[in-house]
Order: sequence, then structure tokens, then C-alpha cells
Amino acid sequence: MGIEEHLGNNILTTTLEKMVDWSRKNSLWPATFGLACCAIEMIVTAANRYDIARFGMEAFRASPRQSDLMIVAGTVTKKMLPAVVRIYEQMTNPKWVIAMGACASSGGIFDSYAVVQGIDKYLPVDVYIPGCPPRPEGLLYGILKVHEKILKDPFLTAQYREKQAAKPRRHHEHGHH
Repeated sequence: MGIEEHLGNNILTTTLEKMVDWSRKNSLWPATFGLACCAIEMIVTAANRYDIARFGMEAFRASPRQSDLMIVAGTVTKKMLPAVVRIYEQMTNPKWVIAMGACASSGGIFDSYAVVQGIDKYLPVDVYIPGCPPRPEGLLYGILKVHEKILKDPFLTAQYREKQAAKPRRHHEHGHH
């Protein structure tokens, strides 16, 4: 009753990087982090009607050290900004950010000294989801866009190249071995 009965004598081949990216894409763990009305729509996305679990994301994490996706859902005030940045900095690498709603993307209707006019001034945003508030379908579409980005991410290759570049190179002179 093992996997070999289902696969038969077939062989699957891929690169380690593609396998890791596929695994990472299918097991994103978002930080439990809602700031305003958009957070209600984010919560609805996890309910049975929209079922974010189909994407391997049913585990919203309370600890940033267990999260790799931050969904900035709603209005970010300047008073709350240091906490948002601290949570982002404590998240594991690689990590991704979704700006959910008009307020997270651009300050929304709150053109005020107390409201951050776009979280992208402080965090590297991967996907913007428009709306006030965006519907759960919009968040799911944004998550699919993050999945596409993850599958194109040369994370392992980039780390390997950095390590190779950091190694000292030996120079051989002619005649001396």
C-alpha cells in the first residue's frame, strides 16, 4: 500500500531548487496580523467557504519566527509602524509581503499625518491587492500571485552563487606548481 503501487515504475526528476520552491509555495504560513476592516476579509478567507487550506495556508502563526508571509491587512498608523516593521524583521527568510487593501497600499481615504501612506515605504511589498476592503477572492488571487513569484525565486541558486563568490580564489603562476 505504498507510493510505489500508485506510481508503478515511473521516475520523477526535478532539480532541488524546483522541489524546494514547490514545497515553499504549498506551505506558506502567514503571520496572524490584522489592522483594520481588511482583517475581517482575511479571516473570512480562512473560513470554509473560501478555504485557504487548499493552498496549505490554514496555519496562521502567532509567532513571526514561524511565519514567512505577512499580509498587511488594513490601515497602518505611524504609532503601529514600529511593531509592523519589528514583526517583519523577526520573520524567517525567505519572506513575502502582501499589502491588502487601499489603506495598506497607499493610505486609502486617510490622507492624514497619523496614517502611513503606503507600507511599501517601509517594507518590500511583493503583491498589492486593491479594494476597500478587498473581497476574499481578491486575497486568494494575491496569494496565487505570491505562489507564482515563489516558483520563479532563485533562492537556493542565489545563495550558492554568493558562497562561491565569497571563496578566495587561488592564482597560479606559470612554472610554479
